[in-house]
Amino acid sequence: MKNQTVRCGIDLGGTKIELIALGEDGQELIRFRQASPQGSYTATLDCLVAMVTHTERQLACTLQVGIGIPGSLSLETNLVKNANSTWLIGHPLADDLSARLERPVKLANDANCFALSEAVDGAASGFGMVYGVILGTGVGGGIAIDRRVRPGANAIAGEWGHNPLPWPTDDERPGSRCYCGQHGCIETFLSGPAFARQFYDQTRRQLSPSEIAAAADHDHDARAAIATYVDRLARSLAQVINILDPDAIILGGGMSNISELYEAVPALWSKYVFSDSVRTKLLAPRHGDASGVRGAAWL
Repeated sequence: MKNQTVRCGIDLGGTKIELIALGEDGQELIRFRQASPQGSYTATLDCLVAMVTHTERQLACTLQVGIGIPGSLSLETNLVKNANSTWLIGHPLADDLSARLERPVKLANDANCFALSEAVDGAASGFGMVYGVILGTGVGGGIAIDRRVRPGANAIAGEWGHNPLPWPTDDERPGSRCYCGQHGCIETFLSGPAFARQFYDQTRRQLSPSEIAAAADHDHDARAAIATYVDRLARSLAQVINILDPDAIILGGGMSNISELYEAVPALWSKYVFSDSVRTKLLAPRHGDASGVRGAAWL
C-alpha cells in the first residue's frame, strides 16, 4: 500500500464513529465502527486519532483523511458550530486533528458528505441537484450540485432540521425545546431519539425506532406512530422542494431504513408542494444509511 493513495473517510456521529479506507479506484479496503465517546471533546479526539493510527498499521500506509461531523466549522473562528454532539461545539476540531496526525485534514458537514457520496457513485448519480437528508441522532441536510458540495455562504446550506415543523397542528405547537435554543424544530420531531421518545410518551412502551418500525405490521400504536412520522416528513420535505426544487432527495441515517417512507412520503408531499406535479425522486441510499463515510473519503 505504500505507493498507493489511500483515502480515509470518518463519519463522526452522535452515537457511533465509522471509518472507511478507499483505494485509488474507490474500492473499499477496510471499514469499521465503534461507539462515540459521549460528552467529552478530548475523548472524541483521542478516539479519532486511534482509529486512523490503527488503520494505517493495518494497511501499512499514510492516509489522506476527510471527516464528516454533525455540524460545521464557523467561517469566522474555524471552531465547530451547530453540532448536535454538543461537546464538539466551540472546539478547533480540524486544527487539532491536523496537529495530532501531522497532516492536513478536510472536514465537512456529515449531510454534505452523504449528499456527495450518493451524487458521485450512489443512488443519485446522474442527477444534477441532489439533496441529502440525515435522519439519525439529529436531522441534517446537504446539497450537491453537479457532483460538488455546496456548503453555502454561512456553511449551513441545507440545514432544514433547525427550521420549524411546517404546517403544524395544534398539538404540535409550540413543540419540544431543541438544543439550538428554539422550540418545535424539525429535528425535535424527526430524529430517531425524538421518534422513540414520542412513542414512549404516547404508549409508555420503551422501543427503539427499528423495533417500532418492525412492529407496525401488527401493532396499532406502532402503525399510528409511523403514519404520524410519514406525515411530518412529507410536510418537511415539501418545504425543501418549494425552496430548492431538487432533482432527487436521498434519505440517510438510521430512520432511512424504514422502507415505507419511500412510497408513503411522496404520496403525501404533493399536497404541500407549490406545483401541479412533483417530479422530485425520493430515493434510498445505494451505499446504505452510513453512505456519508464514503463522502468524507471523497473530500
